[in-house]
Amino acid sequence: MRTRTIVFGLIAVAILAVLAIVLIPRWLKPEQAATQPYWPTQDWRTSTPEEQGFDSAKLAEGLQAIQKQHIRIDSLLVIRNGYVLLDAYFYPYDDTLPHDLASVTKSIMTTLIAIAAGQGKLQLDQPMVSFFPGRTIANLDARKEHITVRHLAGMVNGFESGCLAGDEPTLDAMRAAPDWVQSALDRKVVREPGTSFCYDSPGMHLLSAILQESTGMTALDFARENLFEPLGIREVIWESDPQGYTHGWGDLHLKPRDAAKIGYLWLNSGVWEGVQIVPATWVQDSVKMQSEAGEDDYGYGWWVSEDSYSAYGRGGQYIKVYPSLNVIVVTTASGLEYDEVGSHLAAALVDPDQPLPANPEGVAKLDTTLSMLVQGPASQPVGPLPDTASAISGKTYVFEPNLAEVETLSLEFDGSSQAILHIRPEGSDETLDWPIGLDGKYRLSSEGQGLRGYWADPQTFALEIFDIGQSTYQLHFEDNRVEFSSPELGLRFEGQIENP
Repeated sequence: MRTRTIVFGLIAVAILAVLAIVLIPRWLKPEQAATQPYWPTQDWRTSTPEEQGFDSAKLAEGLQAIQKQHIRIDSLLVIRNGYVLLDAYFYPYDDTLPHDLASVTKSIMTTLIAIAAGQGKLQLDQPMVSFFPGRTIANLDARKEHITVRHLAGMVNGFESGCLAGDEPTLDAMRAAPDWVQSALDRKVVREPGTSFCYDSPGMHLLSAILQESTGMTALDFARENLFEPLGIREVIWESDPQGYTHGWGDLHLKPRDAAKIGYLWLNSGVWEGVQIVPATWVQDSVKMQSEAGEDDYGYGWWVSEDSYSAYGRGGQYIKVYPSLNVIVVTTASGLEYDEVGSHLAAALVDPDQPLPANPEGVAKLDTTLSMLVQGPASQPVGPLPDTASAISGKTYVFEPNLAEVETLSLEFDGSSQAILHIRPEGSDETLDWPIGLDGKYRLSSEGQGLRGYWADPQTFALEIFDIGQSTYQLHFEDNRVEFSSPELGLRFEGQIENP
């Protein structure tokens, strides 16, 4: 009898040990759960929403409401305790290509600066001008000489700028210059550095140049080696300026699941697989209020609110982290306000402290909804093409300098359900080949845009490009000329056929 009791006791202890291994990591306090030895380097773990305190049926209802309200969202990813519980994609976007994250890039740019500082490649309080000894900098005065790397990272550089409301014109002025870094450096300083917040994209581009001058690597190459590869992020698109400096303010493309790894890195104080990728003090300081910036405060590349911190980009690109809930939310979109989805997530979080009972019917409803969202409309038959299609197919049109930065383009029709747009950007030696759906469905380019088109009349081809928002262009062909226009963007310019 004593032997049997001992055996049963040992079995009970073993069962409890197994349960502890399986269950406790999910329901530790958030600051404990975030430090568990699990790393989604290859892929994320998944669970049902109920296992993480969310109601599947309510999530499905929220997604359906988002679709019915025509909210301009492309994807919605929710991770809790390291488990993906919701991974939704809205047509035409899916998870096959990286998505433009817009100014989420700024959070990555400041992260790279912190990594380089941790490696001793630069100092955060080093003067900005010291990185450009070979340049003659206009408007150089004592205030400009006092601007540091830290001031640039915290958006308190003092440069003349349109700030948050006028950042786009400020950025456009920089991009209109032949040398973007020189243009950003030459601006006047109108405020004492370090005294007041001013959202300034050219200042973030200077960080990219500083990183390259300090390390001998572009921001993209430095990121691949020191951030992306360690985290298992391999599919990346990130453009460069005419001098080869990676865009420091925006245009980084990542897949949502990869973007979420940045949030997970922050929940783990900059540690990944036991290695300190980002200095812990920087992670802590970056999501503390460094400047008052309106409704939310600003740290170093991150927006800070009472219960969360966010990497944010125009159009609704978010990496949003709720430390107290151990939750990461990633959205990609083309015109989203976060509350449009946040309210549905809050309604579905039924119990933040323990799992909910299994809900097979709710999970099935959610799975059906997810499948419906990504499908989009059915393909439409492609009708007969006008004679203009065969007349202009394969012929190249050349443009003078224009606001769309298009140097040459040609369209190719082969009688199938898609055409090919061959387009060479201004100043580039590379021609991009973009598929265009003619059957009502988008085709995705290698740069992440979705394209579809149709003949609006016998001489006018309408081209719809989906990126951060949808833009419509018209190509009107007549004789040996083409008029390229977009009324919504205020574009209109002409091109001539090459070698008519």
